[in-house]
Amino acid sequence: MKKTLIFGHKKPDTDSVMSAIALSYLKNKLGESTEPRILGNINKETKYGLEFFNIKTPKYLNDVKLQLKDIKYHKGFFIKSKKSIYDAYQLMLKEELTGIPVCDDDYTIMGLVTLKDLSHNLINENVEDLYTSYDNLVHVLKGETISHCSDEIIGKLFVVAYRSTTFLSNVKLNNNNILIVGDRHSVIEYAVNSGVKLIILSNDSYIKDEHVEIAKQNGVNIIRTPYDTYRVSRLVSLANYIKTMIRINNPTTFQETDFITDITEINNNQKHTNYPVLDKKNRCLGLLKITDLAEKNKKKVILVDHNEKLQSVEGLEEAEILEIFDHHALGSITTNNPINYRNMVVGSTCTIIYTLFKEAKIDIPREIAGAMLSGILSDTLILKSPTTTKKDIEAVMKLSEIAYVDYQTYGMNLFKSGTSLEGMSKEDVLYNDYKLYTVNDKNFAIGQFFTINFNEIENELDEYIDVLNKVAERNNFALVALYVTDIIKNGSYIIYNKKSENIINLAYQKEIQEGAFIEGCLSRKKHVVPVIMQVIEG
Repeated sequence: MKKTLIFGHKKPDTDSVMSAIALSYLKNKLGESTEPRILGNINKETKYGLEFFNIKTPKYLNDVKLQLKDIKYHKGFFIKSKKSIYDAYQLMLKEELTGIPVCDDDYTIMGLVTLKDLSHNLINENVEDLYTSYDNLVHVLKGETISHCSDEIIGKLFVVAYRSTTFLSNVKLNNNNILIVGDRHSVIEYAVNSGVKLIILSNDSYIKDEHVEIAKQNGVNIIRTPYDTYRVSRLVSLANYIKTMIRINNPTTFQETDFITDITEINNNQKHTNYPVLDKKNRCLGLLKITDLAEKNKKKVILVDHNEKLQSVEGLEEAEILEIFDHHALGSITTNNPINYRNMVVGSTCTIIYTLFKEAKIDIPREIAGAMLSGILSDTLILKSPTTTKKDIEAVMKLSEIAYVDYQTYGMNLFKSGTSLEGMSKEDVLYNDYKLYTVNDKNFAIGQFFTINFNEIENELDEYIDVLNKVAERNNFALVALYVTDIIKNGSYIIYNKKSENIINLAYQKEIQEGAFIEGCLSRKKHVVPVIMQVIEG
């Protein structure tokens, strides 16, 4: 069973990462199969929290686009090159398919054979040529082994239709000949003495023991079949190796990791029915019939700490959203089916996950308590943010008790770990905690960075503005702003792209200079996004 993926938003912050981890633990305890993921690099603050409580960083998730592995293609449907044409036909008939990939003994793709190729081969090719194995002949002809001297049979077919005397007088035999004959003992004696490659005895014909002995001495293979001469002559060419009729040596192939959108685009140009599916080493995994694309097994996902499409994973529209847990305003994500949606007026998504633990009456281990505690302290600015509620406070008190930490001391250490600018570029600071929003088809972005030393950023203010200008221009954003929050001073410094100056001034109803300090501006959700949205909405 595939695991349901649980993840927060792009540019993950502590609350989104920790809520995914805690929710996945809870879901698994309740008997589900889930896995937490992240959509980008974690910041220093989150890393500190994970390391403090010895929690493994979730794996990175690039996208949830539909891939070939999410489609019910015909896994294991291929044939080895030395199997018979008859076997290939029977497999296609059984699976109701019109093509089959052919591979060598190492499963490396050799080509594709279709029913059209089979028809062409039987009608237009030299059916008297035989290139196959002794075992294939026994299988196809439902034969009995009389003399087995060669594993591989190569030669030209003769159907003994002449009178025996005429045949003996006019036909010269050699070790390249393959005879289809009944109980004509004189012809059989001539054939075994001539050292032919193979004798096929039709109608379960009797053969003398002395002729069998001569055959074995001269390396003559003999197979006896219940079929009559006519039936044998029709079937025997189907015993040929399937590789003898490959006409498509370099078929278009796909890998399980290929996206369905790409496959569909290629098929729209080529309009083939069948495509071999390979692994990364060119080994055959099966066959994709183009109509298989209708049976999709979408990736199942649960979203935490966001409900905006722009903030979520690539290809979200191709996945099946099962649930959303969030504490933000309703965003742009829509679903085809009803889902469980838990949205609470609290300061942190981790507070919602803590509530789920209480409702399910599941014990919380120390590391999971520490994860949720970290998320709440981060999003509520150690309970100082105006978004903080009684539920957040209750959760922090209980979780700090389970985690064996003083929440104020741990909270300050958590914040200090994320406020250092050492080794960070201007882009790193912007994207440290960065979210996208949409209103009236206009997109804007807000980054938030916590520090107790704005001077380091102020000294390079022009360079920060330049980065914001470029990001806004590159993405055609109406606004890109960076709020540098100082929880000690209880406010934020604002930096914005130049073209959004009028939006910022209207939002705060006064002229706001680059790098200005806005008293009491701590929460992006309460103090920033609403006032900017109001201006953009007009």
